[in-house]
Amino acid sequence: MDKILLIDDSIVVGDSLKAILETDYDVTLCHDADSGLDHAMSGKYSLILMDIIMPDVDGFTLLKKLQDMILTRYIPVIIVTSLSDVQHEEEGLTLGAVDYITKPVVPAILKARINAQLRSFDRQMHYKKLAMVDELTGIANRRRYEEEWRMKWREALRLGIPFSVCIFDIDKFKIYNDSFGHPAGDKVLTSVAKTASSFLHRATDFVGRYGGEEFVAILVGNDAQSSYEFFKIIRQAIENLHIPHNSPVFQWITVSVGGVTVIPKSGDVYETYLKIADSMLYTAKKSGRNMVVWSDGGMEQWRERS
Repeated sequence: MDKILLIDDSIVVGDSLKAILETDYDVTLCHDADSGLDHAMSGKYSLILMDIIMPDVDGFTLLKKLQDMILTRYIPVIIVTSLSDVQHEEEGLTLGAVDYITKPVVPAILKARINAQLRSFDRQMHYKKLAMVDELTGIANRRRYEEEWRMKWREALRLGIPFSVCIFDIDKFKIYNDSFGHPAGDKVLTSVAKTASSFLHRATDFVGRYGGEEFVAILVGNDAQSSYEFFKIIRQAIENLHIPHNSPVFQWITVSVGGVTVIPKSGDVYETYLKIADSMLYTAKKSGRNMVVWSDGGMEQWRERS
């Protein structure tokens, strides 16, 4: 059942609209813009219905906020309001609303318009998802990563919780490709991606292909030591695949991992910590590869072995 967020300051009108819709949809009702925005940020809604006239924050201001945030900008918004003049309708549609319906509503027409937008939204999300997936490995691609780190960084900053980013890549992958050929190398990339993603499955986790044989992962909420321990498990699981390597150093395919954990503060820049993660990866490689090196963003560092 599609989830719809209904934002209307009138208790009577809100309850009436919810009664019309809740037989066909999972409806959440909010009576002010702030609580509506908080619910929308969960990212679980397929459509938002909202009034324009609301106390404190009007619907047009809320619509601008929804359009400005990655989490909510793709959710279709239908304005349902008593303002029937052309100027308000034009403003709402210009700001990004997909439809403008005046009260009192006709239930059958309201549902028909909602269903049309839900079908459009489903198609849009389907093609968007395809555009965000790495075709070879089936995990997220670089474009999806760019969206995810921004969203998760902001969330960690807002909540004051740990944010971890790591980069890992396949050890001596060029030697493997030269020995076994690129088709075999592609299978290795896919196996590594599937193994890592099988551990990174929480809503707050992310793993994507960064480029070539490099991958990037993000955790939200884990402290530095637990993140380090977590990626030790992933590193070992990849080694345990026992994919033969034609390297004088390694019997099996392995990965090196570099990461950092920080609690973001106002003024912090994500790219600073991505560079630290890359530096930790460089240290892992220089120290013998097939290991995890992790930083807390300060003086403390964890190294699996040397």
